[in-house]
Amino acid sequence: MTTQLIRPSSPALDEILGHTFPVLDDGFVRVVDYMGNDSSIVQAARVSYGDGTKKVSEDRALIRYLLRNYHTTPFEMCTLKLHVRVPMDAWRQWIRHRTASVNEYSTRYSIAIDGAQMTAPDQWRQQAEDNKQGSAGYFDLAMGEEFSAAEVKLHSLAKEIYNDRLERGVAREQARKDLPLSTYTEAFWQLDLHNLLHFLALRMDAHAQLEIRRYAEVIGEEIVKRWVPVAWEAFKDYRFNQMTLSQQDQELLALLAGGKDRAADDWCRERGWVKMKAERRILSREAKEFAEKLASLGMTAPWDK
Repeated sequence: MTTQLIRPSSPALDEILGHTFPVLDDGFVRVVDYMGNDSSIVQAARVSYGDGTKKVSEDRALIRYLLRNYHTTPFEMCTLKLHVRVPMDAWRQWIRHRTASVNEYSTRYSIAIDGAQMTAPDQWRQQAEDNKQGSAGYFDLAMGEEFSAAEVKLHSLAKEIYNDRLERGVAREQARKDLPLSTYTEAFWQLDLHNLLHFLALRMDAHAQLEIRRYAEVIGEEIVKRWVPVAWEAFKDYRFNQMTLSQQDQELLALLAGGKDRAADDWCRERGWVKMKAERRILSREAKEFAEKLASLGMTAPWDK
């Protein structure tokens, strides 16, 4: 006996298929295709070809339970394919997520995209002193104008040299080698919902580089939210900006919650979280991360009391 199945769809996502969402100065994200919706997650979880539960509230509760408790397989039943245009430096971070199928624009076969990300004079960020891979604050406008003017010269020279090589017959695969990381690339990027949510949890985070964060925000708020609204709601409630507590975090937090400040101070010293050097207090990376967690809860670290 043959049972006719109806392909799950997301009307809100269907409305924006092929729509271009601009990102940065010349980048974009657009939906090419997708498979599944919120009901597909429920169906997979119940291992059923039926319509699932009769109450929408029950389906919502199940999706929230699955996400909250890291039952991730049902979310792998939904797949999204995007067409993206991204600067090379952001793409290097993007492609580190090895859970997607990718087909990227090739500058071996085609001439490089005639576009490079430009930085406005008021958008040049300073290197963070306490984070080797992050930024903190902006340069003043006068300094930013100098940086932007130099950027224009650099891009112009790189483009001129690249085009000259092509005109004189240099192979495309070699002519491209001096193009700056600001050069845009394009790719089709396809992955399941479970791995997409992991990508978004990392790349929408405030600690992520601003440029890739802008792409993640568009993908999340403009696309995934339309595609699987119930799963997105659960993601925002349980996974995005979530706080994790290690065993050590829990031990120290228990001491602080119990008002045992002296014991908490001793605990920190015994485990090397706090050291004194020439009358200067040195905090371990774990201590700094724990202090951030406490601050978000409106609490003070024992070494700051």
